[in-house]
Amino acid sequence: MRKVLLILFALPIVLGLGWWYFHPRQLPSFDPAYREYAYVTNGKSNTVSVIDLAGSFRIVKTLPVGSNPTGLAANSRKNEIYVVNSGSANVSVIDAERNAVVGTIGVAGAPYFIDVSPDGTRAYVANSGSANVSVIDLVKRAVVATVRVGNAPGLARISPDGRTLVVSNRGSDTVSLVDTRSLALRSTIPICHEPTDIAILQDNSKAFLACSGSSQVASIDLKSDGLLALLDVGKTPVSLTLKPDGGELVVCNFNSDSISIIETPTDEVNGSYLIGTHPSRGLVSSDNTRLYVSNFGSDSVAVYDIDFGKIVATLSVGAQPDGLALSKSEGYLLVLDSQSGDATVIQKRKPRKLEGEYGLVTMIPLGVQPNNVVVKSFMLRSPKK
Repeated sequence: MRKVLLILFALPIVLGLGWWYFHPRQLPSFDPAYREYAYVTNGKSNTVSVIDLAGSFRIVKTLPVGSNPTGLAANSRKNEIYVVNSGSANVSVIDAERNAVVGTIGVAGAPYFIDVSPDGTRAYVANSGSANVSVIDLVKRAVVATVRVGNAPGLARISPDGRTLVVSNRGSDTVSLVDTRSLALRSTIPICHEPTDIAILQDNSKAFLACSGSSQVASIDLKSDGLLALLDVGKTPVSLTLKPDGGELVVCNFNSDSISIIETPTDEVNGSYLIGTHPSRGLVSSDNTRLYVSNFGSDSVAVYDIDFGKIVATLSVGAQPDGLALSKSEGYLLVLDSQSGDATVIQKRKPRKLEGEYGLVTMIPLGVQPNNVVVKSFMLRSPKK
């Protein structure tokens, strides 16, 4: 009995010391004008949670947006965030400096995904229920064109040079290529069954599309607008993650519990590796060494060492993890737990005795069914005198 009482007495102290050790003591210090936030869409709460990544790892705002928010994107040229509201067919504009919704832009039916041009002047929204893409002028905050594409477009991703929009048409088994200067459809290319996610090489030469219905990845030549190859991967490829150096593409095969690695210059599958139950998203560190994969079916995140070709850690998180994001320093990994409605924050640190390379910092309660996350960092501008 005395042992039980001692454990009950000591446990809160140990947990408290653990929190103190991993949380405030190790948080970096920032300039008072520095801001870094993670924005999370809560699909069934019709809100966006704003998490402070430069101080407390706490929610600083919960912003009401439209119905069923899904995709979101940050503007690289100004401090704005854009939220696609699938249920209300509009886009919410968030001012990141004030963390306030400052505009709403109507688009077509069932929008799902948004991408922003490299110069920050336009956004492109794939409207899955309308077989078109809405082109938004972000200065005027208005739709300036609607481009017809294939059926049920899921994603519309802009090339790094800003000249080509690549659209995956899940209902047509095609990819549409749109010229962004003329805002005209350039090509429609039949590919594999149910294309979804898109990755584009930094040199603008190729696009890759994951086809969840045929266990394949399509390689598209963006110079000649032709199909280069159909690559066999695992069952139900759902997401593509391109290494920053562009040399390899990682495919999450949801129903094979594996990842496939594609050599992008040669369009060859280099191998497939078991990674966890139902992998759904991947994220690669900027130094090309670490791959993080959310395992939707096993409530964990796998850390894969790309150089050594093996899993180096499996981290327990909340229920049904999906979306992933790294802080700007890449010292912290955010994992969206879609079923339990929270975000797990994991710290990457230098291994010490009795400590691993990764440790849990905290779990942050969010809304219902968090699905996507984007990180925005900036220096707060001084008020004009």
